Amino acid sequence: MEELDGEPIVTLIPGVNSKKKQMCFDWGPGEMLVCETSFNKKGKSEMVPGCPFIYIIQKDIDVYSQILRKLFNESHGIFVGLQRIEEELTGKSRKAQLVRVSKNYRSVIRACMEEMHQAAIAAKDPAYGHRFSSQVSILSAMELIWNLCEILFIEVAPAGPLLLHLLDWVRLHVCEVDSMMADVLGSENPSKHESFWNLGRLDEARQMLSKEADSSPTSAGMCRILGDLMRTMPVLSPGNTQTLTELELKWQHWHEECERHLQDGTFASSPHLESLCKIMLGDEAALLEQKELLSNWYHFLVTRLLYSHPTVKPIDLHFYAQSSLDLFLGGESSPEPLDNILMAAFEFDIHQVIKECSIALSNWWFVAHLTDLLDHCKLLQSHNLYFGSNMREFLLLEYASGLFAHHSLWQLGVDYFDYCPELGRVSLELHIERIPLSTEQKALKVLRICEQRQMTEQVRSICKILAMKAVRNNRLGSALSWSIRAKDAAFATLVSDRFLRDYCERGCFSDLDLIDNLGPAMMLSDRLTFLGKYREFHRLYGDKRFVDAASLLLSLMTSQIAPRSFWMTLLTDALPLLEQKQVIFSADQTYELLRCLEDLTSGRPVHGEPDAQQLQDDDIETTKVEMLRLSLARNLARAIIKEGSLEGS
Repeated sequence: MEELDGEPIVTLIPGVNSKKKQMCFDWGPGEMLVCETSFNKKGKSEMVPGCPFIYIIQKDIDVYSQILRKLFNESHGIFVGLQRIEEELTGKSRKAQLVRVSKNYRSVIRACMEEMHQAAIAAKDPAYGHRFSSQVSILSAMELIWNLCEILFIEVAPAGPLLLHLLDWVRLHVCEVDSMMADVLGSENPSKHESFWNLGRLDEARQMLSKEADSSPTSAGMCRILGDLMRTMPVLSPGNTQTLTELELKWQHWHEECERHLQDGTFASSPHLESLCKIMLGDEAALLEQKELLSNWYHFLVTRLLYSHPTVKPIDLHFYAQSSLDLFLGGESSPEPLDNILMAAFEFDIHQVIKECSIALSNWWFVAHLTDLLDHCKLLQSHNLYFGSNMREFLLLEYASGLFAHHSLWQLGVDYFDYCPELGRVSLELHIERIPLSTEQKALKVLRICEQRQMTEQVRSICKILAMKAVRNNRLGSALSWSIRAKDAAFATLVSDRFLRDYCERGCFSDLDLIDNLGPAMMLSDRLTFLGKYREFHRLYGDKRFVDAASLLLSLMTSQIAPRSFWMTLLTDALPLLEQKQVIFSADQTYELLRCLEDLTSGRPVHGEPDAQQLQDDDIETTKVEMLRLSLARNLARAIIKEGSLEGS
C-alpha cells in the first residue's frame, strides 16, 4: 500500500475566522482568490462580512524573485540542450555528458546562491536580509542534495572512488576548516591557538603537528610518529592505478600499525595526540567527543568512513548512514527534512528523494529538473503515476504551470510543455488561452507560438480577442486584419459593415492600403467581398475607367452581394456616371438600375406618426429618388438613340 502523506500546512488568512464564517474561493492558473462570505456556519447569517477583503494566494511566489528568475532562465537553456542531445548520447560519452549537465545545473544553483548571499549582506531592511539568508540556506540544501544524487545516481561511483567523491562533497559544503586554518596559521603562536587541535583534515593536521614539534621539543618525537602515520595512510587517488584489493591490504597493515602504537602507549603522555590516533583508527567514541567540530551527521559519516571503511561499497552506504545519524543525534532530536532526503538518497530510494523534496521545497524547479535528468539516466522508467502521466512529466507540467503565472517567464514554460509527450500539448493549450494579452507585442509572441505548433483554435481565439479590442478602440483596419487572420467570417462581416457605415458618414475610406490589398482574403465573407469590390469601383472611377466602373457597380447590385441598405448609396454613386457626356450605361444596364430603384422604393417600410427629423430625412430621400429617376430616364433615352443609330449604320 502506498505511504500516505502527512496533513498539509494550514494557511491562516488575516482577519478571517473560518470557524465562524464560510469561505469561498476560485482557482486561477497560478493563484487562488479567497474571501469571506456573509454566511455563518451556525445560526443566522449576517449580511455584512467581518472581513471585507479578497485575498490572492499565489501558488509559486518564487517566480517573482529577481534573483531566482536568473536560476529559471539559466536552467531553461540547460534543460532544452539536454532534450536535444539525448538522441546522440550513447555509452561512456552518454554518462560523461549527463554528469556535465548535472554539474552545469549545480553551477547555476551556486551562482544564484552567491548572488543571494550578496543581496542578504547589502539589504538595509532586516526583514529582506532575513528572507535572502533563508533563501541562501534553501539553495545550499538544494545543491547539497543534487551533488549527492550526482555521485550516487549519475556518476554511479564504485567502491574506492565513492569515498573520494563523498570527501569532495563534504569539503564543498563544510567551509569552517578553511577559515579556521587561516586564523591559526596567522596567529603569533599557532600551537597555543584555541583552535589548534580542532583542524581535522590530514594535510592541515600534519602542518599543525610540525608547528607543535617546533614549539614543544618534549612532544617532537610523538608528533613525528603521528605525522608519519598520517603521511603513509593509504588513500586511493584519482590517478592511482592500484587495485581495490591492494588498497585494502595496505590499509589493513597501516591500521594495525596505528593500533600497535596506541596499545604500546606511544602517545600516552599527550591526550591530544592520543585522541588523534584514536580518530585515525575510526574510534566512534573519539569521533563523537569532537561532535561540536563536525557540523552535521553526514560530515560525521564521511569522516567515519575515511578512517574505518575507505573501500565502502555503494550498497552498504545506507547502513553506515543510518547508524551515523542515530549516533550523531543520540536520541536528543528528531531528523530534519534535509536529513530524511539525504538518508533516502543513501538508501538509493530515488522516488522517496523526489517525494521528500517536493514536500520540503517551496517550488517545483528542483524536483522537475532533477527528475528529468534522472529519467535521462534511465532510472525512472518503471515508475508511472496512476493518473496517466509518468513522474517526470507530472513534475515538469507542475513547474511549467507555475511559470505561466508570471508575466514573462511563461515563455520558458512553453518549452517544458513541448517536452511532455503525453499531456504537454493539452496543458499548453489550456494555459496559453489564459495569458493576458496586455500589449499587441505580447499577443504577437503568443500567436507565433500557437502558429508554430498548429494550434488552430487558439490562433483563432487570440485573433478574435485582438479584433474585438481593435473595434472597441475604433481601429477598424487592425480589427479587419485580425478577423481575416482568425478566418472569422461573422466578425469580418461586422467590421466590414463598420467600414461601410463610416464611409457613409465621412464620405471616404480609412485604411485604404489594407482594403486595396485584400486579395483572396476578401472571399472570407460576402460583406468583405463587397467592401473590396466597392473600393475597386472607386479606384476605377478615380482612374477615369468609367465603363469598367459602371459594369462593376451594376454587378454589385444585381448579384445581391451588396447589402440592400447600401443600394441607395450605390445608386447615388451612379449619378456622376449617368451625367457624363458620353453614354456609360447601356439601355439594358439602365433598365437594371431602374428595376433596382423600384425594388428599393417599393420595399420601404411604412412608418407610424413621423417626427420632424424623419420628415426631413424622407424629403432628402424623395429628392434623391426623383433625381435618380430623372437621370436614369435621360440616360435611357440617350442610350436608345445611340444604340439605334449604331444599328441603322
